[in-house]
Amino acid sequence: MTDKTADHAAADQQHIAVAGRGPVVDPTPRLAGVHPDAGPTNRDFPDLSPRRSEGRETLRFDFPGVRIGSAHYAEGPTGATVIHIPAGARTAVDARGGAVGLSGGFDLNHAICLAGGSVHGLEAGAGVNNALLTMHGNRTGFLDLQLVSTAIIYDFSARPNSVYPDAALGAAALGYAAEGEFAQGLAGAGMTASAGKVDYTRTELTGQGAAFRQIGDVKILAIVVPNPVGVIIDREGLVVRGNYDEATGTRRHPFYDYERAFAGGFAPETESGNTTISALITNVALTQTELDQFAKQVHSSMHRGIQPFHTDMDGDTLFAVTTDEISLPESRVSEAGRLSVTSTALGALASEVMWDALLEAAK
Repeated sequence: MTDKTADHAAADQQHIAVAGRGPVVDPTPRLAGVHPDAGPTNRDFPDLSPRRSEGRETLRFDFPGVRIGSAHYAEGPTGATVIHIPAGARTAVDARGGAVGLSGGFDLNHAICLAGGSVHGLEAGAGVNNALLTMHGNRTGFLDLQLVSTAIIYDFSARPNSVYPDAALGAAALGYAAEGEFAQGLAGAGMTASAGKVDYTRTELTGQGAAFRQIGDVKILAIVVPNPVGVIIDREGLVVRGNYDEATGTRRHPFYDYERAFAGGFAPETESGNTTISALITNVALTQTELDQFAKQVHSSMHRGIQPFHTDMDGDTLFAVTTDEISLPESRVSEAGRLSVTSTALGALASEVMWDALLEAAK
């Protein structure tokens, strides 16, 4: 790195966000290592059995009617996380980047499945759907159909096998679902999620993260599985996970790797196989247009915590879900002027909750 680049890197670490620090990430490196493109798969493990994911710790949240379960195969490790809303909930889907892996994408869902295993992990969502059919007495009347949408991450790059979340694992994650609990860290869909893949040798494991905020009667639950080519950034502008250089013991923004590549006259490297999948659940009733914009607003805000984001090597999907239980508070006029509590204001709050969830995943 040139002196000029080093000066830029030092300056980059000084950015301070207004919102405060949020969760503090453990600075200990979690290098993912380099693994082959092929290896044993599900059928090669005769005793393959789903396990309940406990994670690093459990987030407790107060959101009746929202159940979450996480399960994994230790042989991967890889897993699935299921958000079950038995009453059904209206949904908006915002999918971006060049490699989106998504099935369903319905505007009403009874469950959302987040999984590893890339395209093969979409089978986990089918397992959730099959389990819900059984749970509802095999009823297939039109109004009885249980809708499940699934998004996946490519997590094969950080493990030496081809084990993927299948139907049995998806059904197990649904079976483990409980109200008010979420397994943080290396659990469920985040078992082998990773970040900072400018060079796989500098890639670090992340995990899955969630954060919950209640302000008055308004509830916001954010869930994220970050598996980006980019690095994770905290509110002080520091790189806290990904692109870790063992030689110097530091992390750096990929900008500096790309700058050096262009300055040297060669194409910068960017590893394929990246995706960040997330879900945002609120109890605030929104019109479909407002819900769609809510999803876009929060998904866009995640650029602050993941850089670069939505690249041609990423496939990022956010599900925004409302249980339609309360109305937005009414705007009022005060001596200080008009106070806005529109869906845009809700999106601003939810964007901060999602950043907290991202930093929880990076812990």
